[in-house]
Amino acid sequence: MKKELVALKINGRSCELAIEPNSLLLDVLRKDLDLTGSKRGCDDSSCGACTVLLDGVSMLSCTLLAASCEGQEITTIEGVSEHGSLAAIQKAYGDWGGAQCGYCTPGFIMTVKALLAENPDPSEADVRTALSSNLCRCTGYNQMYEAIRSAIRAERSAMAAAKECLLPTAAGFSDHASRGVRNDKT
Repeated sequence: MKKELVALKINGRSCELAIEPNSLLLDVLRKDLDLTGSKRGCDDSSCGACTVLLDGVSMLSCTLLAASCEGQEITTIEGVSEHGSLAAIQKAYGDWGGAQCGYCTPGFIMTVKALLAENPDPSEADVRTALSSNLCRCTGYNQMYEAIRSAIRAERSAMAAAKECLLPTAAGFSDHASRGVRNDKT
């Protein structure tokens, strides 16, 4: 089959690839770009192991033609880290034992990232609904839910701390004036 040149933006980087028009995004990620975090678990879009974010929306990469993703931001599990460190949800999964074999973990994390971007304070029902399209064959899910709750708490704490640093005072210094941090937004 004749290959087409497509331009994809993956994890903040642009790349051009010659691919067959019927290439699935999952295959392009894994075989052509060596981004192997997204997994093929079922081949019928029922397990969520291949979940990526497409413009911030969780999508199953085993059902997407790679060429149809041109012009959209694709985020894989490899692009989730924050400034070279684990994202809160990744850290929480490790801390709480949210993964056993780890095969499904990237799909779960990508689904949670999309949920938290849309709803930073989801209820337990919201989390369970969002994750209902992801399957894990190893665990009873309780550690995953604990990890997600922990990540939500960590995100809230980080947001509160960031907000606190930006609060102006009469002298134009934040609460951290003792450390010489000036707040020039007054």
